[in-house]
Amino acid sequence: MKKTILLIHTGGTISMAMSAEGAVMPNKENPLMKESNKLNSLATIIEIEAFNLPSPHITPKEMLQLRNLIMEQTTATQIDGVVITHGTDTLEETAYFLELTTNLAIPIVLTGAMRSSNELGADGIYNLMEAIRVAVDDEARDKGVLVVMNDEVHLAVNTTKTSTSSINTFQSPQYGPIGLITKSRILFHHAPIRRQYVDINNLSKRVAMLKVYAGMEEDLLDVVLACKYEGVVLEGLGQGNVPPSVVKGIESLIQRNIPVVLVSRCFNGIAEGVYGYIGGGKMLEDLGAIFATGINGQKARLKLLIGLNTTGEPLNLKDFFL
Repeated sequence: MKKTILLIHTGGTISMAMSAEGAVMPNKENPLMKESNKLNSLATIIEIEAFNLPSPHITPKEMLQLRNLIMEQTTATQIDGVVITHGTDTLEETAYFLELTTNLAIPIVLTGAMRSSNELGADGIYNLMEAIRVAVDDEARDKGVLVVMNDEVHLAVNTTKTSTSSINTFQSPQYGPIGLITKSRILFHHAPIRRQYVDINNLSKRVAMLKVYAGMEEDLLDVVLACKYEGVVLEGLGQGNVPPSVVKGIESLIQRNIPVVLVSRCFNGIAEGVYGYIGGGKMLEDLGAIFATGINGQKARLKLLIGLNTTGEPLNLKDFFL
């Protein structure tokens, strides 16, 4: 029996076209909306255009809107999977937001393109067809939100955009893809051990993110305080260390019950409190800083944002980030 897939379009390069002048721009009409006849052999498609935005224009507000749309549609209709087309610049952030705020067994699969719809070698429709193939696969259930690009299946938790223009831009450093797509099969070779779910209905609180660098000025954290952010994520050096100049600012934020979350700006590895010198991760941990395990800065920011805006009882943020 043919499965039913909810296909949601949000914009991005996959739905854009290149002009005669070489500028890639959104179309007035999404060209993917004309491709339904190529997809119906794979599944019964329910197609919705949530919005048509370049992905740098997407904010957590749109991510929450998308989450609510998925929950409404899957509650009202028998749906076997969800596929979302999305711009690649913030695709990993939307995927991770949905991972933390949906608790569905059915697959939610995001895909995009690195070449616009009218470029030679356009990869959009190919990636879309593969995303639908994954979404209808029985083994894709209960694996969390997935990202499908370039014949690979990645977990939203692990994947990140690694190249500005290459079609194999989405990689999962240290972990690799959880599945490979061939002409005839989807080959899953591992699955997540655990998933987290947080119920939210608004995003009133704000979280800032700063990349730490050698000689970082202390007044930057004063700006976070002055602008009344409710939390901050720092992409620290190495295993989560900072210059001595910003320690006072971090301590000041923590004393005011503004959570400070540390990740590493390194491509691989896990941030943790190891070094005990001034600005070292162990010292920061003793001050009350929280270390995020296994995620990058942009995902840690979303996780803290979701944790601060949770519906009901406040979360224990330290446990939440383990």
